[in-house]
Amino acid sequence: MAGTCAFESPELLAQVGRELKRVFSSVKAPWVLKCSFDKANRSSLGGYRGRGMTRALETFAKLKEDLGVPFVTDSHEPEQAVRVAEVADILQIPAFLCRQTDLLIAAGRTGRAVNIKKGQFLSPWDIGNAIEKVESTGNRSILLTERGTSFGYANLVVDMRSLEIMARTGYPVVFDATHSCQLPGGLGDSTDGQREFAPILARAAAATGVAGVFLETQPNPQKAKSDGPNTLRLRDVPAMIKNVLAIDRIIKSRSSRRRTR
Repeated sequence: MAGTCAFESPELLAQVGRELKRVFSSVKAPWVLKCSFDKANRSSLGGYRGRGMTRALETFAKLKEDLGVPFVTDSHEPEQAVRVAEVADILQIPAFLCRQTDLLIAAGRTGRAVNIKKGQFLSPWDIGNAIEKVESTGNRSILLTERGTSFGYANLVVDMRSLEIMARTGYPVVFDATHSCQLPGGLGDSTDGQREFAPILARAAAATGVAGVFLETQPNPQKAKSDGPNTLRLRDVPAMIKNVLAIDRIIKSRSSRRRTR
């Protein structure tokens, strides 16, 4: 899953989407385009949130058709789920909202795949409660995403054990490489980050056999209106993807050989 953090403009998302399609096509890897129409959990009141749900969803639908790729975006309120599901192939539950029962049930009822991002405050074994809420709707198309755990103030740490613990639920686990490098509230009125560590953590996660990797990118993260410090430079994505895929293929080919013995 890859794309921009927030919806800033149709032109920026199209630029990123076209380049990502080129990158993933060159390595013959499946991918999902992502973008959030609203960033409802900004550090401060003045933080950039987006350009409105209607305009964003119209852009998402057009770009999804133009590129021929599936799309993932967040749903923040139960009332948004049905409308978002008209465009998105995967409804994402933001990390801070992963315990919101009504939101999880509304997402599950759409019949779309639901990507639950594990909250920074949540243990990996507690994600089972969120799963149960979606399953109560009869929906079993669920993904689980690790995005780091609070480690003191303004810091996150990734416990790689959580990837295996969540995988034991039987659902695919995705590793969020860029949000795991955030320093929440590190700039006072906005979040700081350490994007240089995202490729390292992604490689480590691939070595555990995760089902996928999540990342946010754009050409000039310094000018990003949301999460710039942990957003990858678009030019750095091809090398990261190639390295992650190389590890992924080794790990999963060994696992396959063990199963056939």
